[in-house]
Amino acid sequence: MGDGGRALSEAAAIAGIGYTPFSRDSGVSTTTLACAAILEALADAGLGADDVDGIATHRVGDSAPPWVVGPALGIDDPHWYLDQFGGGSVSHAVIGQAAMAVATGMATTAVCYRAINARSEFRPGGQGRAPVGAFDLQYQAPHGLLAPVQHYAVAARAHMLAYGTTREHLGHVAVTQRANAAANPRAVKRDPIGMDDHLASRRIAEPFGLLDCCLETDGACAVVVTSAERARDLRHPPVDIAAAAWGGGHSAYSSAARGPAPPPHANLTTSSAARLAPRLYAMAGLGPRDVDVAEIYDCFTWTVLVQLEDYGFCAKGEGGPYAASGATRLTGELPVNTHGGFLSEGYVHGINHVAEAVQQLRGEAGERQVPGAEVALTTGQPGHVLAGTSALLLTAGR
Repeated sequence: MGDGGRALSEAAAIAGIGYTPFSRDSGVSTTTLACAAILEALADAGLGADDVDGIATHRVGDSAPPWVVGPALGIDDPHWYLDQFGGGSVSHAVIGQAAMAVATGMATTAVCYRAINARSEFRPGGQGRAPVGAFDLQYQAPHGLLAPVQHYAVAARAHMLAYGTTREHLGHVAVTQRANAAANPRAVKRDPIGMDDHLASRRIAEPFGLLDCCLETDGACAVVVTSAERARDLRHPPVDIAAAAWGGGHSAYSSAARGPAPPPHANLTTSSAARLAPRLYAMAGLGPRDVDVAEIYDCFTWTVLVQLEDYGFCAKGEGGPYAASGATRLTGELPVNTHGGFLSEGYVHGINHVAEAVQQLRGEAGERQVPGAEVALTTGQPGHVLAGTSALLLTAGR
C-alpha cells in the first residue's frame, strides 16, 4: 500500500448514508431534498447537524449549494465546504476531497450530498436551456450533438466497430441490473425485463434504446465522512475510504488525450478510467482481483462495459462477453450495480452508488447482499462535461 493510501484509509471513513425517495416528480425544491438526505445520513450515523463542520456537493447549475443548504440545517459556520462544478465525473472526487479535509484536520465531520430534480425540473441534455460550460461543446453544438446520450452513443458505436460489441452485450447489463433492482425497495423500476424487451425498446440514439439509458430521477443522497477513529464509536461499523482518485484524461466524446500514453488511450473505445485505475489501486495496495463488489457508473449500458475493461476486470474489448458470461450477476465473480444502478434504481449523479457500496460492506443489503463483501469499487462517470472521472475503493472497517 502506498503512503497516501495508508494515510487516507487510517484517517477517513464513511459513517452514515441517507436517501430521499426516488421519483419522477418530487414536488419539492432541491434544497429540501438535500436537507432531507443529509438529516437521514446523520441519523444513520447517530449524529446531528451540530456535529457537522464540512459540507460538499457537485452540481451543474441544477442544485442547491452548500451556502444555502448549510444555514437551512443550522450549520452557519462551516470550517470547510466544497461546491464542485461538474456532473457524475466528479461525484466521487467530492467524497475523496472530504476525506482529505478530515485527514488534514480541516473538518472533523463532513456531509457530501447530491440533490437534483432531474425529471421534473432540470432534465440532462434537455431543451430550453443553454448547454453546460464545457469547452468541447462549442464544436458539437452547431451540429446538434448536445445530449449525453448522443455523446456516449458515438463512443459505444466506436467500441462495436473495433471489438464486435453487440446490442445483446448491452442488453446483458440492463437485464442483470433490473434483476438486482427487484430486490431493492428504493428502486424506481423493479419489474423484470428480458433480452427481448431490451432489444425491442424504443430507439433513442443508436445503438441505445430506452432500456440502455439511465432513469431521469428526482431525489437526493448523502454520505457522512468522518475520522476512522470516530466512526468506530458511532452507530454502524465504519466503511474505510481506502483510496480516492480523480482526473484521468479525456472526455467521452473527444479523442484529444495527449501525453506519454499511446493509443488506445487516445481513442473513444477507452475511457479516462484507464489512466486513473492504476493510481487508485496503488493507493490502496489492492488490485481488481481483490474487489468483491463494483458499483460502476451506468448512465448508459456501454459505460459499464468499458469500465469493466478499464478497471482491469477483463481485457480491452472483452467487456461485452464478460457481462454476457454472467460474471456481473449477484452470484457471479464480480457482482456489479447490486442496487440496480442508475438504469433501474434511479439516477442521482453518483453518490447513490457510494451509498450502495456502504450497505454492501456493512452487510445490510438484504436479498441483494453479496456474501462476505469486504472490498468495493465505486466509480464516477467516465468523461462527460469534464475530461476525466473519479473513483473510490472502500473497505469494511474493523
